[in-house]
Amino acid sequence: MGLALRLLRARNLAEEVTQEVFLRLWNQPEKFDPERGSLRSFLLAQCHGRSVDLLRSETSRRDREARDAARTAEGGYDLEHEVLDIAAAERVQVAMRSLTDGERRAIELAYLGGHTYREVATMLGQPEGTVKSRIRAGLKKMRADLVDSGVGGAG
Repeated sequence: MGLALRLLRARNLAEEVTQEVFLRLWNQPEKFDPERGSLRSFLLAQCHGRSVDLLRSETSRRDREARDAARTAEGGYDLEHEVLDIAAAERVQVAMRSLTDGERRAIELAYLGGHTYREVATMLGQPEGTVKSRIRAGLKKMRADLVDSGVGGAG
């Protein structure tokens, strides 16, 4: 798991890669050829390959999302929408400041940082359920603030 952790820098992803590598060996033991090298070398090579695949996949996904966001932002944007968006962004900032530190940090990491609940929990050193509850409670407070200010819909 050490190699996967060094490459992925996320314990949960490293654990998944390690489990996948051992599961592959369990299901397809014939893939290992002791004449080509040691079991340790084989497992490290498998771990490295799977970790790199995962990194590439994540990078591609984030690049795709960035391209889609840029394409959406370019299409038909006018001054009126820009002014409304600036006003809404300011109101969102006010609503964010009204949250507890725990709620705000979890929401920032999940929605602004693009991390999963599991990644946020790992980053904050808190149980996943606690992080989910804080995000849910914070979003509920923000929705109420935004609706009260006329920015958000009641739906």
